[in-house]
This record gives sequence, C-alpha cells and structure tokens, in this order.
Amino acid sequence: QVQLVESGGGLVQPGGSLRLSCTISGTIFGINMAWYRQAPGKQRELVARITTGSSTNYLDSVKGRFTISRDNVKDNVKGAVYLQMDSLKPEDTAVYYCNSYPSSWSWGQGTQVTVSS
Repeated sequence: QVQLVESGGGLVQPGGSLRLSCTISGTIFGINMAWYRQAPGKQRELVARITTGSSTNYLDSVKGRFTISRDNVKDNVKGAVYLQMDSLKPEDTAVYYCNSYPSSWSWGQGTQVTVSS
C-alpha cells in the first residue's frame, strides 16, 4: 500500500516562501502527480499537477508563484514531489497534500501552511 508523507509546512509571513516535500513509498515513475490543499470549511482543491514528462498545470490563483517538481528516476524505490511556494498570501493558508492525479491513493496527513502576519 502506497504511503504519502508530506512535510515542509509552517507559519510564514505574507510574501514569504516555503518548500513542501512529499515522499511516496513506491516509485512514481509513469504516474502523474499533484499537490492539493484544503482550507478550513472548504473542499479540497487541486493546486498543481505534473505529468510523467514534467509538464505542469496550476490553479489560476497560484500561477507564477508556485512551482511543482518531481523525481523522475525509474528505479527509485521511493518517489518524491515538491512544491516551491513563493510570494505567499493569507489565502494560501491550508493543509497541503500530495497524491497521484487523479487522486487514487489514501491521503497522507498533509502539512499545514499558515500565512499570517
């Protein structure tokens, strides 16, 4: 069973940066991956996705500020996906999760990102 472990969240001031990491207990070679987030009282939403060929798509509100990347080594026994978040805004506050795209694995615990002065 694939396990997802997200890390790198924290409290940051508006305009600051964070880099989120996600470790997957299995290879992600050949699998499209994504970051999602869920703010209090809201549904989980897709933030960014990356294909096996490293093509990317972003939620309009994070375009130009967030960058998704991935490990793409075929023989890795563990996969990794990253989300570089710059120019953070209070509305980016949420719990961030990684998963395949579309999501097909059990969700990890997520990592809390709080943007506040």
